[in-house]
Amino acid sequence: MDVLVVGAGIAGLTTALALEKAGVNARVVEAAPALRPLGVGINLQPHAVRELIELGLGGELAATGIETREVITMDRFGNRIVVHPRGRRAGYDWPQYSIHRGDLQMLLADAVRERLGDDAVRTGLAFEEFEEDADGVVARLRDRASGEVVTLRADLLVGADGIHSEVRRLLHPGEGAPLWNGVRMWRGVTEVDEFLTGDTMLVMGSHNVGRMVLYPISRKAAERGRCLVNWVAEVRVSADPHGEGVSANWTREGRLEDVLPHYADWRHDGFDVPTLLAESRFILDYPMVDRDPLSSWGRGRVTLAGDAAHPMYPVGANGGSQAILDARVLARELASSATDPIAALRSYEEARLPEANAVAMACRNMPLDKMLDLVAERAPEGFARIEDILDADEVASVRGIWRQTTDLDAEALNKRESWDPVAD
Repeated sequence: MDVLVVGAGIAGLTTALALEKAGVNARVVEAAPALRPLGVGINLQPHAVRELIELGLGGELAATGIETREVITMDRFGNRIVVHPRGRRAGYDWPQYSIHRGDLQMLLADAVRERLGDDAVRTGLAFEEFEEDADGVVARLRDRASGEVVTLRADLLVGADGIHSEVRRLLHPGEGAPLWNGVRMWRGVTEVDEFLTGDTMLVMGSHNVGRMVLYPISRKAAERGRCLVNWVAEVRVSADPHGEGVSANWTREGRLEDVLPHYADWRHDGFDVPTLLAESRFILDYPMVDRDPLSSWGRGRVTLAGDAAHPMYPVGANGGSQAILDARVLARELASSATDPIAALRSYEEARLPEANAVAMACRNMPLDKMLDLVAERAPEGFARIEDILDADEVASVRGIWRQTTDLDAEALNKRESWDPVAD
C-alpha cells in the first residue's frame, strides 16, 4: 500500500511515521519551498506524548521540550485562582511537553527522512486537485519553482494541509473562510533569566480584560541556565460571536505598539509582561479562528487529518495532540484492514471524528474564559483569597473545566492497550 500525504506539518509528518511503523509506505508533499523551524510554542498532552514515544521519539522530546508539571490560573493582577497538575503529576504515565512548534516539526521531519529516505518529503509542491479511480488516486501538484505540473499516483490520499486545506476544499466545496470569534492573538518567544519554577504554565486574565498564556518551551535554554518563554496575548476586539472575513495568516508580523497597551501594567512577582513583550524575538498577529465540525472527513480513497479535519481554537493545548492521535489511529486501521483500505479510512473516521469534534466544540465554548470573566467582574481590582470571590462549587468548576478541555481519563489511558500494530 502506498499513501500520499499532503502537508509536512505535525499531522502529515506524524502520519508518515505512524504508517511506516505499520508497514505502509508513505510519501509527503509540502507547498513550502523548504521546511524551517517556524512558529512559536505548543503543548503535547500525555495521550499524544505516549504515541510519539511509541514511535521511538521519547529521547528527542525529552531533550527538546519542557516537561510541564502544572497550570496556574490567575487574574490579571497575579492572584491565584486554581493550580491544575499536568502530565505525570496528574497521574498519567506520560508527561506533558511544552515545545517550540518548529523544533517539533524538525524533529519529526528528521525522523521521516531517516526512516523513509531523503526523498520521502518533497517540498515546493503545491497540491491543486485529485482524481480517483478504481485503482487509486492521482494527485495534481504544481512545482512552485518551475510552474510545471507534477502528477503522483498513490493508493490513498491524506489531506494534512492545515486550516486552509486544499484537500478539504475539494471534498467540502463552498465552506468559505475560517470563522473568527472576535479574539485577536499576538504571539512570540522571549528568553529570560528565569520564569516561575521553569516548568509551569501560566494563564492570566480573560479575553474581555486581556488574557496572557505563558510557558517555557526549550530544554536547551534551560541547560544554559536560561528560560525561553512562549507568550500568547489574547484580547477580544469584536463583539461578533463567530464572524467571518478575517484573514488567518499565521506568518503576519505584529506590532509591539498594538499589543503592549493592553498589558502595560501587568507586572507581578516573578514575571514582567511588558518586558516579555518588548524583548520578544518577534511578534506574530492573527485571529482566533476555527471551522464548523464536519459530519464526515473524506470519501473513497481520500481523507483528512489534523487541522485540515478539525481546526480548533488554541484552548487547552489540543490541536497538535489531536493531530498525533489521528495519525496513529489511521495507521492502526490501515494495518488491520490492509485488504480493504477504503473501509479502513471509514473506520478511522468513525473512531476519530466524534472525539475530535467534541474537543473542538469544547474549545469553542470557552467555559474557562467565562469563569475568568466572572472573576474579573466580581473583583475588578483583584482579590486576596479566591474563596472570597468564588464559592466552593465555582472553584471546583474551574478545575473541572481544565479537565474537560485538556484531559483524558488518566487511569483509562494508562490501562489502554497500545495502538502500535507491531506491539499487537
